[in-house]
Amino acid sequence: MTDYDAIVIGAGNGGLTASLTMAKAGLKTLLLERHNIPGGCATSFIRGRFEFEVALHQLSGIGTVDFPGPLIKTFSDLDVLDDIEFVEMKNLYRVVYPGKMDLVLKADRAESIKTLQEHFPNDADQIARFYDFVWEYCNQWIHVVLMKDAEASAQKYPVFFKYALKSMQEVLNEYFTDPLLLSAIGMYYAYLGLPPRLSPFGEFALVLWGYTEFKPWHIKGGSQALSNALLNKFLEHGGTVRFNCSAIKINVQDETVTGVITEDGDEVSTKRIISNAGTYNTYIDLIDSEQVPSQKYKELAGKSVGVSGFTIFIGFDEEPDKLGIREATNFLTMDADANKAYDYSKTLLPAKNMLFTCYDVDDPQFSPVGCCQGALICLAYGEPWLKVPPARYFERKYEFARHMLTILYKVFPKCENHIEEIEVATPLTHMRYLGHPGGAIYGFDHLGKDTDFFIEKASPIKGLFHAGAWMGSGGFQPTLMSGASAGRALIKSLKN
Repeated sequence: MTDYDAIVIGAGNGGLTASLTMAKAGLKTLLLERHNIPGGCATSFIRGRFEFEVALHQLSGIGTVDFPGPLIKTFSDLDVLDDIEFVEMKNLYRVVYPGKMDLVLKADRAESIKTLQEHFPNDADQIARFYDFVWEYCNQWIHVVLMKDAEASAQKYPVFFKYALKSMQEVLNEYFTDPLLLSAIGMYYAYLGLPPRLSPFGEFALVLWGYTEFKPWHIKGGSQALSNALLNKFLEHGGTVRFNCSAIKINVQDETVTGVITEDGDEVSTKRIISNAGTYNTYIDLIDSEQVPSQKYKELAGKSVGVSGFTIFIGFDEEPDKLGIREATNFLTMDADANKAYDYSKTLLPAKNMLFTCYDVDDPQFSPVGCCQGALICLAYGEPWLKVPPARYFERKYEFARHMLTILYKVFPKCENHIEEIEVATPLTHMRYLGHPGGAIYGFDHLGKDTDFFIEKASPIKGLFHAGAWMGSGGFQPTLMSGASAGRALIKSLKN
C-alpha cells in the first residue's frame, strides 16, 4: 500500500486547485511546497504597513451574474465561492503615450469601439469591422475547441481555421496602419509575454474578447486571499500540506511513478503525482535521466524559457485620486511599436513599455486608510540579468528602477513626493521565489508551435501529470483551471 493516493509538487495556482480537486473526491493527498506560504505567484508580502500584491493585475474568466465565466464554474466546483470576494474593475485599461495619446477602454464592446473611433476617426469603420472579426473568431473557437464540433472544418469555421495561428501583427496590419491605434488596441500583448510579431492572433483575440465579455476582476485581500481559501478548503477535506519542504526527486521505475523524496530526506510512496513545478524542473532536475524517454528531452529542447518581469512595488502615503490615479490598470508607453519595445526585454536597456496597476482605485480598502499601493512592471528576460556581475547587480537594479520611475512620474507627477515604501524585484528575484528557470512568469515562450493545439499534455511516464503555465497558457485563469483539469484526469486514471 502506498503512503498517499496522490502527491502534488508545488502549491502555486495549479497545485492548489489540483490538490483540492482530489481531496474533495476523497483521495488521500499530500501537497509539498518549498516556500513557507501557498500561492506561488498568487501571494503577497509585507513592507511597513502595506501588504503588497505580487502578481495579480486583472483576473479573467469570472463574468457576471447574467453571464458567468468559466473560472467561476471551477471555483464553484471546488466550493470556495463563499470564501472569496471579487471586486469588479471598471475599465479594461488606460493607455498613455505622453504627449501623443491618452485614452481609456471600458470593459464593454460598444464603448471600446466608440472610444477608439473618437480618437481615430479616420479608422472608424475599420475599428468596428475589427471588433466584429474578433468576436466572430472567438465564437468559432468556442464551437471548435470548447464544444468540440465533430464536423469542424475550414469550410464550416473559416475564420478560426484561417487566423488561429497567424501572428497578431499580421492580422492587425490587415485592419490598421496608424501606429498609435495599433498600440492602443494591442496592449494586451503584454499579458501573453510576446510581441505582436510573435504572438498567435488566436491567443490575443481570446484575451481581448475574454476581458471585455467577462470583465476584469480583482480579489478582496489580493491573490493571497484566494490561495488561502483554496488551501483551507483542501485541509477541510483531509489534505496534508508540508511547507518549507520541496521535492528533490521523483522516484520512477520502468517509466512508472513510485514516489518522491523530500528535502527533509523522507521517501514517500505514491503511484500518482501532479507536478506544478514546471516541465523543465520536473524532467531535468527531479527525475533520473535514464527514466526519461529521449523524445521528452527533444521536445524540451525545442522550447524557449519565457519572459520574466522587473517589478517595482510602491506604497504611497496618499489616496489614488489625490495622486491623479483614476484607473486601476495603466499601460505606459514610450514607443508605439510594441515589437521594438519588446526587444528591450532581452537586454538591460531601459524599458519602453510598462504596466502600472493601482488596486485601490476599484477597492478603496486594499491599502491602509489614506494610502494606496501600486505595482509598476515591465517584461524582462532573466538571461541578461544572470550575466550581471554580482558586484554590479544592485547598481544595475536600481538604475533600471529609477528609469521606470521617471516614466511613471511623467504620467503621475504627484507620485514622486508621496512614496512611503518601495521594493524592487528583478527576474532573478522572481527566479528565487518561484523556482522557475529565468524567473519566467508565463512558462515557456508561447509561440504558435507551442499553443494548446500542438502540446502533448500526457506525460510519457505513467502516473505523472502536469499543471501550470509550463503545460499551457500562463496567467491566473489558465493555471487555476489547469490544476483542476489535472486533478480530474488523475481521478479518472484511478477509475480506469
